[in-house]
Amino acid sequence: MNSLRSTFVHHIGIEPFGLESFAKANGREDELVPTVNYPARPSLDLFLDHSDYVIERNDLESLHYQAAVEEIHERPETQGLRLETTAGPVETDSCVIAIGHGGRYRCPDWATNVDGIDHVWNGFTPDPDADRTIVVGGGITAAQLACHLSETQQVVLLSRHPLRWEVSEAAPPWINWSYVQDELHVHPPGSRDRFEGIREARNTATVPPYFYAEFEKREADGTLTLTQEAVESATARDGRIQLSLDCGLQLIGDQVVLATGFESVFDHPFVERVADTLDLERGYRGMPVLDDGTLAWQTDTDRSVPLYVTGALALGTVGPYASNIPGAWRAGDRISAAIRRRHRSTSDETSKEGRRSEVAH
Repeated sequence: MNSLRSTFVHHIGIEPFGLESFAKANGREDELVPTVNYPARPSLDLFLDHSDYVIERNDLESLHYQAAVEEIHERPETQGLRLETTAGPVETDSCVIAIGHGGRYRCPDWATNVDGIDHVWNGFTPDPDADRTIVVGGGITAAQLACHLSETQQVVLLSRHPLRWEVSEAAPPWINWSYVQDELHVHPPGSRDRFEGIREARNTATVPPYFYAEFEKREADGTLTLTQEAVESATARDGRIQLSLDCGLQLIGDQVVLATGFESVFDHPFVERVADTLDLERGYRGMPVLDDGTLAWQTDTDRSVPLYVTGALALGTVGPYASNIPGAWRAGDRISAAIRRRHRSTSDETSKEGRRSEVAH
């Protein structure tokens, strides 16, 4: 990818125009890519350099602790949590689960255990000797990968449906919390109505219109072919992959790359393990039942646990942008405020206990 799909006001800092100011201060305004009927988008390099700037300026590296969390338990005596990790236990007043899609990729049944078929996010490395690659998928990742590979070889972009063109991941009003409240929070937390509302609002498996001219050029050059069919089966033979399509035709390539998205994080084994251990409430299709104001995960017994959720796992409360930067901003505002309130409340209780002890003595 050369540029982001999201606008320049969406970045990892907390000031909306921080990335724009960074670009101007470094003479890089030309990396704010103009977009028809949409605000400018940052180049990938500009976005990453600004991210490094935010990390360094806030000394975030000093807060980074690398380990895998295996279990989370309550600490009733402190009203906090204990995380069992591969690097030893970690005790904390609160915890935020932000695991994205959890590293699980959607793989069609026909692609299972076939040599030469990889998922783009699962360690795929382009073969420099490949003359022809088949990219399976119909979203922005498939489009970007197909355009990139077609610079040096022939590529077939295979999708089950016609390419759908959408500028962003969802309609812009979904970025606003008031709109999320009006459209989503009118339904019970964790309900099927919320799930279906989000599914309808998300522009899943879509391609931004600015790829249209690129596709036309590559098709005219003969390096990129768009094919709309479903795959029936796949076979590895003599170092090549043959895909048999439902229409009866076959496609043959040196390698096949899946850009078929992610599995639902709601049934991720880690999520299920934490939910079972802490008696956390789950709704339709395993969706976490969250407090809409704080994003705290609710329990089956109505007790308070300082465990909060953001990212894809918070779709039911944050809406279709939950796994994107706008959703992270909205979630961060509410989670940080909730943690501050909880900290003040705990400190007040500690002070009261101290005063009672002094009086008793």
